[in-house]
Amino acid sequence: MAGLEALKKKLAPLFDAEIGFSIGTTLDPCESYMVSDGGAVNLLSRSCGVYNINELGLQKRASGSVDETDDSEKTYRCASREMSIFGAIGSGASSVVQRAIHIPTHRILALKKINIFEKEKRQQLLTEIRTLCEAPCYQGLVEFHGAFYTPDSGQISIALEYMDGGSLADVLRVRKCIPEPALSSMVQKLLHGLSYLHGVRHLVHRDIKPANLLINLKGEPKITDFGISAGLENSMAMCATFVGTVTYMSPERIRNESYSFPADIWSLGLALFECGTGEFPYAANEGPVNLMLQLLSHPFITKYEQADVDLTAFVQSVFDPTQRMKDLADMLTIHYYLLFDGPDELWHHAKTLYNEGSTFSFSDKLSVGPNDIFATLSNLQETLAGDWPPERLVHVVEKLQCRAHGQDGVAIRASGSFIIGNQFLICGEGVQADGMPNFKDLSLDITSKRMGTFQEQFIMEPGNVIGRYFISKQELYILQ
Repeated sequence: MAGLEALKKKLAPLFDAEIGFSIGTTLDPCESYMVSDGGAVNLLSRSCGVYNINELGLQKRASGSVDETDDSEKTYRCASREMSIFGAIGSGASSVVQRAIHIPTHRILALKKINIFEKEKRQQLLTEIRTLCEAPCYQGLVEFHGAFYTPDSGQISIALEYMDGGSLADVLRVRKCIPEPALSSMVQKLLHGLSYLHGVRHLVHRDIKPANLLINLKGEPKITDFGISAGLENSMAMCATFVGTVTYMSPERIRNESYSFPADIWSLGLALFECGTGEFPYAANEGPVNLMLQLLSHPFITKYEQADVDLTAFVQSVFDPTQRMKDLADMLTIHYYLLFDGPDELWHHAKTLYNEGSTFSFSDKLSVGPNDIFATLSNLQETLAGDWPPERLVHVVEKLQCRAHGQDGVAIRASGSFIIGNQFLICGEGVQADGMPNFKDLSLDITSKRMGTFQEQFIMEPGNVIGRYFISKQELYILQ
């Protein structure tokens, strides 16, 4: 008991019962930032250079003079106006995460929004962007697609790969535990990401836990949330800051001692134990100090290095495929009609919704391939625009049906009316895009405003990257 009391006294300055563990020291020398009159943010770091972020995207450059031949300079075009946003899918202590479709690539992404005016969040933001910029597409780490600044809200949005299977914490809420062969296969892939962070980037993640281990419906697990990771100059260096989720901290971190890469392995081990058994190995209801003094009382999970595990089938069996397909159909339908009925400067992106084998059938004419289909749709769009800009005939989707098509595709049938207006509308309780008016709030009498009706069918197939879909077959019928 004397040892416990001594440890409690040592930890007392670091812990507050109301707010938990404090961040303490800064994560990176990022004391300065600038917001220009033109709506750009410069995040300044003595160790990382300058990150210039505006509404068009992100540019990383070295501090000091600009050298155009410097390979460390990177540019990510990711404009705010090129995003269709579909509401929040999660939130944390420092950010909100939303689903979005990147219009030029037609890819579903996750947008992580962080307010830059709070110093603590700004430091985490810089750390996350620094890590992601250096490993934008590495196995075992969530993919980075860029970032942009929204002056009106003071938020920076980080565009990440959309992991449609959620986190391992989400899996545990549904399944209670993960079978050992499936878990072992996941871990082998996650260790590739950790090996890169430790061995190449010399970073300690410092917050490995089930909620930060994501998985997609193809069974690919990846690490996310690098906001509190810390850089070490070499493999022998040690950290001295006290951040992260206390539940998964290693003993040396709890004792406020210096720590290094093994701290992440401890955290991963606890996360694996919890995922494999459905139980956290410590009694977490006796306070953080008592929690970390307990001994691991269960044997650890065995490996299944040679097991033939279908992670895709496992992940897809966890969640309700019908609801996920409906959400996907809603987003893809809204994406298409926002392009068709939207501004001319975005319409040209519709061409890349199709590939060489795609077909479009309308009025007894068959168009094949992106160029032919885009030309036919553009002619139809001009006809519907008529002679009364800015208003024209726009779609109101009154009924939307979907079903699975093939292994990963979705068949969609949309039907509704044409009315004179300036914005596409969709009825129902499904996914809605930010900025679109809610149909229920409009008190719109469709019958009196109907200028015609339509029925359109799409076959949407997945592309060669996660979240990217294209139209393989489309049929349109219009009635006066």
